[in-house]
Amino acid sequence: MASGVHMPEPQCLIENINGRLVVNPKALKLLSAIKQPLVVVAIVGLYRTGKSYLMNKLAGKNKGFSLGSTVQSHTKGIWMWCVPHPRNPDHTLVLLDTEGLGDVEKGDNQNDSWLFALAVLLSSTLIYNSVGTISQQAMDQLHYVTELTDCIRAKSSSGRHEVKDSADFVSFFPDFVWTLRDFSLELEAKSEPIIADEYLENSLKLRQGNDKKTKSFNETRLCIRKFFPEKKCFIFDRPAQRKYLVHLEQLPEEDVDPEFREQVEEFCSYILSHSKVKTLSGGITVNGPRLETLVLTFVNAISSGDLPCMENAVLALAEIENSAAVQKAIAHYEQQMNMKASSDHCMTLLQDIFGPLYEDVKQGTFSKPGGFRLFIRKRQELKNKYYQAPRKGIQAEETLKKYLDSRVDLDDALLQTDLSLTEEEKETEVERVMSEYAEVANKVLEEMHKKNEEMMEEKKKSYKEQMELMAQKIEEERSQLMAEIKSVLKLKNREQKQLLEEGFLQESMNLLKEIHIIKMRRTELSLKCSIL
Repeated sequence: MASGVHMPEPQCLIENINGRLVVNPKALKLLSAIKQPLVVVAIVGLYRTGKSYLMNKLAGKNKGFSLGSTVQSHTKGIWMWCVPHPRNPDHTLVLLDTEGLGDVEKGDNQNDSWLFALAVLLSSTLIYNSVGTISQQAMDQLHYVTELTDCIRAKSSSGRHEVKDSADFVSFFPDFVWTLRDFSLELEAKSEPIIADEYLENSLKLRQGNDKKTKSFNETRLCIRKFFPEKKCFIFDRPAQRKYLVHLEQLPEEDVDPEFREQVEEFCSYILSHSKVKTLSGGITVNGPRLETLVLTFVNAISSGDLPCMENAVLALAEIENSAAVQKAIAHYEQQMNMKASSDHCMTLLQDIFGPLYEDVKQGTFSKPGGFRLFIRKRQELKNKYYQAPRKGIQAEETLKKYLDSRVDLDDALLQTDLSLTEEEKETEVERVMSEYAEVANKVLEEMHKKNEEMMEEKKKSYKEQMELMAQKIEEERSQLMAEIKSVLKLKNREQKQLLEEGFLQESMNLLKEIHIIKMRRTELSLKCSIL
């Protein structure tokens, strides 16, 4: 990776210690060093269903994530493996392998729900891995999807025109990929062959009715359809005879079922080519440090008894990055223009400008009647030349004062020479000197006034530029938000139309209400921006 991060093997990112989720600092340190955009692929599913095998294949390895060899679950918490993206050298692929859900030894459904929710929040592609067909039992085992409404918040507080918070899930949820292992059915519908995606689509169809059984049947299916922007399905044959499965990662390729190898290759190709970079609201591309912040924010929320909130996470991210930007700017300024560098530069400049003048003083060029007046005039001309020189820094005035103070003896000697002239000449010269001093003083005042005006003009110009930049940033953010709203409306309109075609009028009307409220949000946003 361009960032120099090397992970030869996975690291535990979030440890699950007696039902308590704890972030691993070592893994965070590795993550924070990755400056590239991240494609984050997470896998969830029941324990001992072969999740880790697929993740190792995505990493291009046979070994890495622990496969185990018994019914006892090996992966505890969430494990992370950061590898160079095989298709895009400018991106890093982050693979998250989660602890198996439904582990009988653990006996804590809430803990499983948090792990599932974290996998959803952190990933750009979520893989759900199960064994067999998409039966009602398989749907029941995916009840974690319906519990997401109790585990995740999109916003920290509700506004005027808010519907259920889950209506915003589709705007930041990952794409959903269902992998079916040891699949033994023929893919067909009404005696016609179908593809895996059509099989998933048919499995997600709802039933008519308002009784408890029908509502239970529809609940998980409706959540999958509404929450996840894109849905995909892959089926896998059994890779080998059962006796070989316990050591699948050590099995020579020729002993693995050819059909299974082909299916795994197709799956990996799709995930690597279609999985998007993890992106947050406002078009924020997630890199290592940003994913680190998300992990800490979400896990800390769970540990403190709160619900992980996407809006709060984005705000925390902005606060951290703004603070870092300010510190970086200060450090850069101090490094580029500190007092010593400015002082040294100004002193060199003064010696170059005034050196010839004081050499003339030593040579007696000004040792004549009116010489001091000529000297003062020449010195003022050189001061103006100094003022006009660029990039002097913050020590410009102080260094000039020190330099001229160090030459005050020469100035006094020159003045005394002038004052030693005849009484008449002396009186005349005193008048001239006083007049010259007054003229110089007036010029200094004029120069100061001019500089003040220039500074005020510069401030006005700077303020105007800042306002223009702010307006440009607001417009960019508005355009990004409008694009996100447009994308969400497109997904919801598609689902609403499909529900209507399937005859689910009430569900269609509910979704229509959500669409109407999102459109009102869009109108309010347009009005606010037009006012600004």
